[in-house]
Amino acid sequence: MEQKDLIFIQDQIGYNFQNTDLLKQAFVRRSYSVEYGGENNEVLEFIGDKVLDLIVVKLLTKKYGFFANDNENFDVFSCRKNEAELTELKKKLVQKETLADRIHALDLAKYLIMGNGDIQNNINQKTSVKEDLFEAIVGAVALDSDWDMEVIQDVVQIMLNPDSYLKAGKADNYVELIQEWTLKRYGMVPCYHFEKASQAVWYFPFNGISSLYNDSNELKHTCLLKLGELNTIFRSFGTSKNEARKAVCELAYNELKKNNLLFSIRDEISNPNIDDAISQLEILARRGYFSIPSYDFVQEYDNNGNPIWQCTCYIKEKAKHFFAESSFKKNAKKQAAYQMLQYTLIS
Repeated sequence: MEQKDLIFIQDQIGYNFQNTDLLKQAFVRRSYSVEYGGENNEVLEFIGDKVLDLIVVKLLTKKYGFFANDNENFDVFSCRKNEAELTELKKKLVQKETLADRIHALDLAKYLIMGNGDIQNNINQKTSVKEDLFEAIVGAVALDSDWDMEVIQDVVQIMLNPDSYLKAGKADNYVELIQEWTLKRYGMVPCYHFEKASQAVWYFPFNGISSLYNDSNELKHTCLLKLGELNTIFRSFGTSKNEARKAVCELAYNELKKNNLLFSIRDEISNPNIDDAISQLEILARRGYFSIPSYDFVQEYDNNGNPIWQCTCYIKEKAKHFFAESSFKKNAKKQAAYQMLQYTLIS
């Protein structure tokens, strides 16, 4: 693992290691240590798994819980979610698929250090392997920071981006919106850089676009983001690294919007056509533009007894629905889907 790789990884997780050997170890699979000797990341996974549970419970408690006075004026803890709901939310945040998805989003699996068998079998693409890597990195941060819970929480929030999974929509999830934009524009994830925030930032010229920095002692962190399309650096501040990242993404998103650089639904489908209309509608639905389309079918017969299929395409958020008919069920569906696709791309 080269120095530039270590810098990229540390920027992605928002933490600079004192002992970078520990960071490297988080990426070493057991298959490598069996072939070449040395330590691997299995114990770090174990540590990270337990730490992650604690941090996620803390995040959920802070998000949904609060203290209130009871009838005798004692402070008691209340929560807007019950135990079953909290259990489901926690499960959603720490499940294998979520952790693997986040490692993919951070573009970290490519740095795994593996034995020859793992390399030949593309093990780094397996969901369980990405999950292990997520936990190993958290475990390494816990050890390197000497169990500093504030530091560990910052890293978990940055790596996990819990807003993506706890909110029903993503309209105000600027971290996810910026990630999608950079992936579409450049085919790569955004790169962030974190620094300590202080009043000293105003004594030096900043060649970019910056949020206002108020004189609050709570604003401890600075996040920097560069978007090549605008050839500028964005800077914002927050009480945590995660909050600073949210703020800089909102700043960058608004600038993209102002410069008409955001993608629209018409940019998603390069070649709308009747043969692919069903799958193209599903692509748009899975990217969050609307719900998955539904189709109703009715079979009738002409005067000669030949079947006639009628299909109606619906999308919950759309006022219109579209009807088509054909002697073949699939063709009727394609035609109805194509009419809906044309409508969604211009409405």
